[in-house]
Amino acid sequence: MKAIRILFRNINSAFKSVVRNFSLSIASVACTTITLILVALSVLISLNVNNFTHELEEELTIVTYLNEGVEDQQIEKIKEQIAKVDGFESLEFKSKDEWKAEMQAYSEELNVSLSYLSENPLLDSIVVKVTDPNKINSVAKSIREIEGVKDAKYGEGMVDDVISIFNIVQNATLILVIALILVTAFLISNTIKLTIFSRRNEIEIMRLVGTSNAVIRMPFIFEGFILGIIGAIIPIIITIYGYILFYEHYNGHLFTNIITLISPGNIILFVSLVILVIGSLVGMFGSYRAVRKYLKI
Repeated sequence: MKAIRILFRNINSAFKSVVRNFSLSIASVACTTITLILVALSVLISLNVNNFTHELEEELTIVTYLNEGVEDQQIEKIKEQIAKVDGFESLEFKSKDEWKAEMQAYSEELNVSLSYLSENPLLDSIVVKVTDPNKINSVAKSIREIEGVKDAKYGEGMVDDVISIFNIVQNATLILVIALILVTAFLISNTIKLTIFSRRNEIEIMRLVGTSNAVIRMPFIFEGFILGIIGAIIPIIITIYGYILFYEHYNGHLFTNIITLISPGNIILFVSLVILVIGSLVGMFGSYRAVRKYLKI
């Protein structure tokens, strides 16, 4: 019971401090809100980039074209050799007749064009999936060296560029999120530091009468927690409604149907929870840092 009374007394003291230092609290909350909005935006971008990259990896394949007239026995040997290549995940054989049927079903123009031909000009092939998109180039090179293989294509250049660009975006958003979290901690820390300075006489009296360091620290840590929670409310609201509107406006795709956005139901609650946790923990950390560094209690 005593511990509970102390806890509620610290919380009450923290709320009083927030109200007593209203202008400083508003400044801290405003700065925290702005940085957390940017954090939310960065997290949303990072998650969508991860989603698109994963979808791209799932669809990324190497089409291995076989020489004309290759026999079934040799095809099986080629399959066995491909399966031994480092980075191989799975393969699927597709005959030239299957390719022709797919192309005819895909486009009416192709259907008409291929119907005029007396012979099928396509080649038998093996569609290969890799374990890691970064290995696709080396896997393709190894496949080209196999006897009976005419060529191995995966969209060289374009695929490599897309993977490189999205890796850069992922790293940049991660660095941005970390930087913004540090900025938020710094802002809250400075606000608490000013609060501590304004209450230095009160704190000195508490120390003189033998109040423990933990008792002096706790109200400030709870104050940082409260400021962090309040600062997270607006970013959470903006995240929920902003992303839903953005998703609906672009019909779940960005620029092209290839880039699919994560549906709001699968992302906004997670991001909101992340923002709430970041706001509260960073607020507490900023307060602890200010008390420990500037009061040296």
